[in-house]
Amino acid sequence: MRFTISHLRERLEFFPIVADRVWDFTWKAKGVSLEQVSAGLRELIANEIFPFALVAHDGERYVGSTLGIASDLDERPEYAPWVAAVWVEPEGRGQNIGRSLVSQAAERLLQTFQRAYLCARPARHDFYARQGWVPIEYEVGEKRLTVFIKE
Repeated sequence: MRFTISHLRERLEFFPIVADRVWDFTWKAKGVSLEQVSAGLRELIANEIFPFALVAHDGERYVGSTLGIASDLDERPEYAPWVAAVWVEPEGRGQNIGRSLVSQAAERLLQTFQRAYLCARPARHDFYARQGWVPIEYEVGEKRLTVFIKE
């Protein structure tokens, strides 16, 4: 699959679906409304450099997205910044979309910061380790996430 990665600020037609994916994957179960997530995402993309939202698309078709944010894990407020909310549509998985989103987000963060973090479920450990992310903590929080760092 061919795809392009753009800053969401430059491709606002994808805003509703990015907001929906972030909400559904992260915030819905916590009782946060889609409207609240959309408001936060609007603030996030108003920034030139950081934080940011990236969207992967094949022409006019959404295929994935990720965020670069200050904090992604309540249990570790001392870690910043984070690659967060990595999502690839099911039909696009296994086609380097997720890898490309994570790579571009990390590159953007490392241009400004000395390091970047991300967290993932244990099943995704190898996916991130193969990209050069180094695990620094295991079984963090109720979801028992692994915390990774890239410098």
